[in-house]
Amino acid sequence: MQRRPQQAGPGSRTPPSAPSATPTPAWAAADCSAAEPVGGLQEYYYELCMEKSQEIKPFILHILQEVDEEIEKGLVGITLNVAGNCHLMPVERVTGEDFWILCRILKNNPYINASIHLCSSGLDVRYNLISDVGASYAAKLLQKQHNLIYLNLMFNDIGPEGGELIAKALHKNTTLKHLRMTGNKIENKGGMFFAAMLQINSSLEKLDVGDCDLGMQSVIAFATVLTQNQTIKGLNLNRPILYGEQEESTVHLGHMLKENQCLVELHMCKHDIKNCGMKQLCDALYLNRTLRYLDVSCNKITQDGMVCLADVLKSNTTLEVIDLSFNRIENAGANYLSDALASHNRTLKALSVVSNKIEGEGLVALSQSMKTNPTLSNIYIWGNKFDEATRVAYSDLIHMGRLKSDNTDVEPFVVDGHVYLAEVSNGLKRHYYWTPGYGEACSPSSNAGFTLVPVGQYL
Repeated sequence: MQRRPQQAGPGSRTPPSAPSATPTPAWAAADCSAAEPVGGLQEYYYELCMEKSQEIKPFILHILQEVDEEIEKGLVGITLNVAGNCHLMPVERVTGEDFWILCRILKNNPYINASIHLCSSGLDVRYNLISDVGASYAAKLLQKQHNLIYLNLMFNDIGPEGGELIAKALHKNTTLKHLRMTGNKIENKGGMFFAAMLQINSSLEKLDVGDCDLGMQSVIAFATVLTQNQTIKGLNLNRPILYGEQEESTVHLGHMLKENQCLVELHMCKHDIKNCGMKQLCDALYLNRTLRYLDVSCNKITQDGMVCLADVLKSNTTLEVIDLSFNRIENAGANYLSDALASHNRTLKALSVVSNKIEGEGLVALSQSMKTNPTLSNIYIWGNKFDEATRVAYSDLIHMGRLKSDNTDVEPFVVDGHVYLAEVSNGLKRHYYWTPGYGEACSPSSNAGFTLVPVGQYL
């Protein structure tokens, strides 16, 4: 269990650098021009940089040294992590030309990305500056590297042209399972190419195009394609650029859920969903038998939307994780949910109602439902209005062992005989945008949604 780290929060584009007091690693302090490669990948990287008169990046050299050491230990499935948002060491961001060299290394080394039992393969270059130039190299890598399972390109200044190249490269790729394009402004044009790709590609299982400035046309295209696609299990369509009040995208996604029998995880954060749109989704959930993780956080859903959801929960037997964070369900909505959870539903495992204008009555009702519902194990309530009854109720749940401290975002403490609740850094997807400077990067308590409903091994 970790208290919230101070260096960054969800949605941060570029996390701040580590404090100056952090000691500089020896590899970073070394003069890169004097770097002497030991062998293996380091040597290959050094030779390529010399050949192309490219600056040698100490950080990349250090990462390749670690990979060489893993190869020496006998590991054959290796994930190359060159993320540009490292908190604890100075990192010079990877550019498009740097990425070309990494792609050459990946294409020509037999040890990289050869998958074995517990060591999946991948390339993580999140929060760098590879742009459309690097995207063209990524596209070539996807065409020639047949062992790459995971590719994380989030927040790399890739535009519509780069998105088009990557999407077209996936037409013939048969090995990539998980692609993160999060935060690259591929816009409606790029989104259309990715939707078209899903008509052809039969291997990709998880696609994240959240915060990519998708338009209404591309969101509808994704919904249409997924009525037929039978391989995608996880889809993130967070924060499209939508106009109008008719919730047309929600209507189409609801129709898709009626037809699709493969999708397990769906993220619809910041879709401007109101109660009418929530009813469309709920109507679809009566018929859907595969969706286990539904994220409708950061929308405009109120207590009326909870009437529909509570009714669905009385009969639905597949939903395991629901994220309602940052809506406005208030006490009435919480009461509707607690009634369904207490007396009918026995499949939901995690519920997040963070920042929903809920007061003591609704929060206590949810705590009471946990006493009769043996399945609900995770509940997140921070950002609502806690009164004395609320604080005591959740303190009792934790102390009696019904609610584990790792499965909620509050921790009780006592001052002058009164119980209070402090926030702790647990949640459904705390590390979606960033990773902590200490502790586990993929801690189950901080990323419970992905732990309870695992679709791929990466965030």
